[in-house]
Amino acid sequence: MVGEKHGHGHGRGMSADADRRWLSIALVLIVGFMVVEFVIGLVAGSLALITDSAHMLTDAASIVLALVAIRLAARPARGGYTFGLRRAEILSAQVNGITLLLLAAWFVYEGIQRLIEPPEVAGGLVLVTALVGIVVNLAATWAISKANRTSLAVEGAFQHILNDLFAFIATAIAGLVVLLTGFARADAIAALVVAALMLKAGWGLVRDSGRVFLEASPRGIDPDAVGAELASLPGVTQVHDLHIWEITSGQTALSAHVLVESAADCHEARERVERVLRDQQEVTHTTLQVDHDDPSDQDHCVEPHGPVHRGAQGPAPPTSL
Repeated sequence: MVGEKHGHGHGRGMSADADRRWLSIALVLIVGFMVVEFVIGLVAGSLALITDSAHMLTDAASIVLALVAIRLAARPARGGYTFGLRRAEILSAQVNGITLLLLAAWFVYEGIQRLIEPPEVAGGLVLVTALVGIVVNLAATWAISKANRTSLAVEGAFQHILNDLFAFIATAIAGLVVLLTGFARADAIAALVVAALMLKAGWGLVRDSGRVFLEASPRGIDPDAVGAELASLPGVTQVHDLHIWEITSGQTALSAHVLVESAADCHEARERVERVLRDQQEVTHTTLQVDHDDPSDQDHCVEPHGPVHRGAQGPAPPTSL
């Protein structure tokens, strides 16, 4: 017999409407300054400014992706999409991460070229533009920080904006050095520093979103430790087929086959397991199959409410977690 219960904990902290509002504010700030910076970068001959403006284009794209992902994730589950489109935000984070890595590679190449043959750079124009950019990015970073950053889509947009803030700081320093000393290679050095920051942020997004796509257990949850803890509960003799994964960022799911002693109540055991998972691991979306460890006693495990789905089941593994 199979005992199943599904618990759903989809609390996301802030509402999707609030997230969209803060992201939209940041988008307006970024797009407005991006156009101005690109034009000034061409006039000043500054790779650092052009690099920043290109990064701001990916900032804008990342925010748009996050907005689309939030809207898709809010759609109810239907048809073949039994979890809805919640993983759209993970796809958004993956795209943002890959974009950062590709741009970083290009900026490294261009920066090295300019270190070898530095062009003439208008240091004063670079410095003023970068200082204005710092103010704009501080405002955009603040706006996105007010949104729900447990969402990888929002976190991806935040990392883009934060890296652009660091880029403007590096560019301002480079502009000041060029203005005071005439050392044109400072512009290329600033671009390389920005590229290194982009590599770090991009790899983090690709890694974290990849874990979700590969259905790895969430960071901070050790499946072996969870299995051992459940198997040690009173009445539980074995836990196997344990799977822990993230449906999307902040939404953990778990499924397992739990065997209990012949004299134990299956439903009480299941409630005990769910309580431990909820209180100790903060896992509320669970699917548990609870059976007696003696096959002859399986008729005692009857689901008291709701439909019971039966299927062919193989023998339980001889070892427990």
